[in-house]
Amino acid sequence: MTSAVTFESTQKTAQVDGVKFNYHEAGEGVPLILLHGSGPGVTAWSNFGPNLPFFADNFRTIMPDLPGFGLTDLPELDEIYTVAAARWIAKFMDHLGIESAVFVGNSMGGAVVAELAALHPERVRRQAIMGSGGMSVGIFQAEPSEGFLRLFEFLEDPVRDRMIAWIKTMVYDKALITDELVDQRLTNALAEGVLGKTKTIFGTLFNPAFRTSYVPLWTKAESLKTPTLLLWGRDDRMIPYDQAHFATRWLPEVELHTFAHCGHWIQVERKADFERVVHEFLTRHTA
Repeated sequence: MTSAVTFESTQKTAQVDGVKFNYHEAGEGVPLILLHGSGPGVTAWSNFGPNLPFFADNFRTIMPDLPGFGLTDLPELDEIYTVAAARWIAKFMDHLGIESAVFVGNSMGGAVVAELAALHPERVRRQAIMGSGGMSVGIFQAEPSEGFLRLFEFLEDPVRDRMIAWIKTMVYDKALITDELVDQRLTNALAEGVLGKTKTIFGTLFNPAFRTSYVPLWTKAESLKTPTLLLWGRDDRMIPYDQAHFATRWLPEVELHTFAHCGHWIQVERKADFERVVHEFLTRHTA
């Protein structure tokens, strides 16, 4: 069992077209790429570190910090971030010699995976995306969501209380909000240059010049033929649960797994169930 993996033992770097990627890798077999979300202070390790031992037992598991997050450089952005990040993940795969992989994407990471499947469907064998951005628009919930409001408030005034307020929107079980968790995310978020990069990334999503030429991901749902597992916390306050149903209706090859009493961080609140359900889906037709 690959249970002794640590941050240090799995950490690697790669230079991809002049952009330094930080990533973690463990295990052997079919390549599995885990893409994290976009919250303040997020990294691949903070998002998926506790899940790495399980997946490394079954896959060649790779967890990159997305461009501009963690220790990965932020390249110049001339389009919506999720599309730009998808293009960079394709380049990152090229660097590692990976033609195609199975993917797990969380929140913004889910949108990046789906954009990659739209751009290069042959590179994404199967995708398990949870609380994914971009797959719908709000119908019954206010826009922006409560989670995004708390996130933007933190970016404008990055103090501890606002970090706690944001984390409270991420989970159903408030007992998970420990001082250690808050301190870790706050330290990551306040590291030199992080807030500026995060604002730049979110800025692309609202840039009129970029939005004019962008075809929203949800409008392409019917054309995304990649086998897809949608995972959603019923009590998600970041990407509300009602958005799961548009994607479920229009994605051609889709399954939806809903977790009761669970927020946006399924991999944290329902760790064992998340791992079990994702493993079953990703291994069903990967041989």
